[in-house]
Amino acid sequence: MRTSRQLVAIIVSAAALLLVPAGPVRAGDDGNVDAAAMKSIEGMSDFLAGTKQFGVTLDVAYDVVQEWGQKLEFGETRVVTVRRPDRLRVDTTDRDGAKSGVVFDGREIAAFNVNDKVYATTPQPGSLDQSIAHFVDVLGMRLPMAAILQGHVAKDAKGWAREIRYVGAETLAGGPCDHVALHGDWQDVQLWIARGDRPLLQRIVITYARAEGKPQFSAQLRDWNLAPELGDAVFAFTPQAGATKIAFKPRGTIPGSVPQGGGAKP
Repeated sequence: MRTSRQLVAIIVSAAALLLVPAGPVRAGDDGNVDAAAMKSIEGMSDFLAGTKQFGVTLDVAYDVVQEWGQKLEFGETRVVTVRRPDRLRVDTTDRDGAKSGVVFDGREIAAFNVNDKVYATTPQPGSLDQSIAHFVDVLGMRLPMAAILQGHVAKDAKGWAREIRYVGAETLAGGPCDHVALHGDWQDVQLWIARGDRPLLQRIVITYARAEGKPQFSAQLRDWNLAPELGDAVFAFTPQAGATKIAFKPRGTIPGSVPQGGGAKP
C-alpha cells in the first residue's frame, strides 16, 4: 500500500509560518500580548532582516495523518543561504533522499526537482523581499522562513494570534533561549529564540489545532553562519543534464511535487 502524505490542513514550512490570510489585528486588540514575548520576537525579526548575508540549516519534521487515522512523521533537511539585496538559495533533501531547491540570482527565479529531472524559471522582480512575495503569493510556491526573511514575523503574529505569551528562559542546544508561544484560531506556534546580541531562531513547533489528529510541524535551526563567503557562483543555477523545463503554475509547489493541501509532501 502506498503511504499517503495528504494533509487535512495545509502544513507548510518555517518559511511560510505566519504568512496567514490578512485580517483584523487580534492579539493587540484583545490585550493578550506579553511584552517580553513581543520584544523577543521583534528582536529576532529585526536582527535577521538587517543581516546582509547568512546561512542556516533546518532539520524539519512533520506529521501526516493517514487514511487509517495514524500520524506518521516525515522530514527533510533544508540548507538556506541568503545574500541581500536579492540573492537566495534553498537546497532541500527529503529523508527518502529526494532533492529539490530554489535559487534567486538577482535576475531570475529557478525551482528544480532533481529526482524528477524538471525545473522552472521566471524573471525575478526586484529585491529579495519583493521576490519572496512574488514567489509565495503569485506563483503559490513554498518557501522556508519567508516571513522571517522579510522581517514580518512580529507584525504578522499580531494579525492572527489571539494570545502571545512568554513561556520562560530555557536552554536549547547548549545556549540560553526565550521560549514564546502564540495561540490562534487555526494553529499554535512555539518559538525558541536565542538570547543575547544574536537573537536567532533556534527551534519552531507548529500545531494545527483544527486539523484532523492535530498534526505538528517542527524545525531545528542549526549551523547559523552570519559571515559566509558568498560569491555569485553560489546562486548560479544550471539545469542538470537531461532535465526538462516546465512552466510555473500559480498556487502550485516545487516542480515535481504536489500542490499544497494534498499529495506527496507539505
